[in-house]
Amino acid sequence: RGEVKDIREAKAEDFDALIVPGGFGAAKNLSNFAVEGTNCSVNPDVLALAEAFADACKPVGLICISPALAAKIYGPGVVCTIGKDAGTADAVVKMGGTHEECDVHDIVEDVQRKLVSTPAYMEAKSISEAAGGIYKLVDRVLELTHE
Repeated sequence: RGEVKDIREAKAEDFDALIVPGGFGAAKNLSNFAVEGTNCSVNPDVLALAEAFADACKPVGLICISPALAAKIYGPGVVCTIGKDAGTADAVVKMGGTHEECDVHDIVEDVQRKLVSTPAYMEAKSISEAAGGIYKLVDRVLELTHE
């Protein structure tokens, strides 16, 4: 593990891309989606960094539950996936996003925004099942850094 820095010190210009992991921490600590649902807010420091990447047209990858925050970061019309979870997909749409169903092994890309998402444990029953989509996401995000 590398040196950990405070997120407030991170600047988009110092990085080629941003990948936001999922898990309950994304829904509880990076945002309050787990409690507030569609009325959620993103942690202000996380939001500022993610918006800086969006404004700079730098690639962003959102994994698992973190695509639920896409509309809060990018605004209405952003395209992302939560997989096939109807309730969470409905929340994405109510917040202004466009949800595309996706299998655990795949990704959805919002080409205009350089945003890539994958459902991971929103669909996976094991880490090996989630790995396929996560690997695809990382590979695509890295490809986008060269476009």
